[in-house]
Amino acid sequence: MLPVLTRDEMRAADAAALSTVSEETLVQRAGTAVGHAALRILGGGYDRHVIVIAGKGNNGADGRVAAAFLARRGVRVTVIDAGDAPAALPPCDLVIDGAYGTGFKGAYDAPKVPPGRPVLSIDIPSGVDTDTGDAPGAPFRATHTVTFAAYKPGLLQGAGPLLSGEIQVADIGIALAPPRAELMEDSDVTRWLPARPRQSHKWSAALGVASGSVGMEGSAVLCTRGALAAGAGMVRLATPGNPAGNWPTEAVRVSLVDPRWAGTFLEAIEKCRAVVIGPGLGTGPATRDEIRDVVARAALPLVIDADGITALGDVEAARELLARRTEPTILTPHDGEYARLAGSPPGDDRLAAARDLAGRLGVIVLLKGPLTAVAAPGDASPDVLLSSAGVPALATAGTGDVLSGVIGAFLARGVPPHIAAALAAHVHGRAASGGRREGLVAGDLPDLVADFLSVVRRSDARQSAQQDG
Repeated sequence: MLPVLTRDEMRAADAAALSTVSEETLVQRAGTAVGHAALRILGGGYDRHVIVIAGKGNNGADGRVAAAFLARRGVRVTVIDAGDAPAALPPCDLVIDGAYGTGFKGAYDAPKVPPGRPVLSIDIPSGVDTDTGDAPGAPFRATHTVTFAAYKPGLLQGAGPLLSGEIQVADIGIALAPPRAELMEDSDVTRWLPARPRQSHKWSAALGVASGSVGMEGSAVLCTRGALAAGAGMVRLATPGNPAGNWPTEAVRVSLVDPRWAGTFLEAIEKCRAVVIGPGLGTGPATRDEIRDVVARAALPLVIDADGITALGDVEAARELLARRTEPTILTPHDGEYARLAGSPPGDDRLAAARDLAGRLGVIVLLKGPLTAVAAPGDASPDVLLSSAGVPALATAGTGDVLSGVIGAFLARGVPPHIAAALAAHVHGRAASGGRREGLVAGDLPDLVADFLSVVRRSDARQSAQQDG
């Protein structure tokens, strides 16, 4: 996991660093890192022209150090003060954006860049809000960004991902306190998802699923297949759906024919390690009551998704119900479900929104989106885990059902709940990014999840073998 620091957290880290190293030294290190990145982008220095837009603050100072570094390597460099920049820049091979840094608030209209020329931003593209990614003006659209010490939330949400390009985190010697937010990466799969021991049996990672009303059987199928692909050894699928439906062969089904089905479901999952409830289950009054009964009584880690979230009602009713639980609970709202539950939409800062709802409900909240934020209540550190692996191809019906199954499987395999949710979001997104860019359907995802997990596991085994050798 990679640290993610807000504007205020980065200021505190900078201030702490200045007790042991001078500001001039930090600026030299930052500017040198930018200079090296520029040379990589240019493919060399001689006969190249670089324009540096330099503001009055530290970003401008970093840019001037980078300019001197490049000049010593044969690059022709033009430094332009940000306040004096023309509306359009003259021909060049690279623009370095050092106009404004993480402390900037407001709107910034950048000069036009010569067509097809790359832009390297320092720390964050000028005009992008460090915390939210909001960019009300017309900032540079960077092809590359060198950020210092840690990711910033604004690089990961809002307009930030569109304006930052390829991001490099440069170590300039700033020690970080334990971060409140961290970003998931591929290495977390082998770090947190244990390999199955030799003595494993199907009940070692058994998952209970309540899903799939009549006409919505696909939700149950997708959730079940996602769970099996992510390593659930047994899925006890309880469903009010059509008994003659095309159910997964591997699932052991329980038919919820009685309108009062909560007791039947709870009995069926006695040997399970975790539970998923809600995908396509229905929103009628009777179904809502049974979902609430299961939520209150299930003495297992629980993932509440889709219709399960709707059954909770508003935030006050949900808090009262969830307070009765003794085991970890994960809610997985998309923006619309978040708004219905919390009373207002999540807004620009997804980290703050997830934290707020997790704190109000006392449960783990996975707020879905291009940046998925998973917040834990209380004193967890970090309290927010992030996945930036989501891709537009996931914006299709049923992908959330697969995600619920993957989260449930990771819980059943013993992954700590906060990490299970974030790791599942990362795996889900990475699996989709390796599939079709156009025409991806939810039914493709379970196989892609299994393939991705296998590739990561093999890659880790190769690296371990090389290190041992």
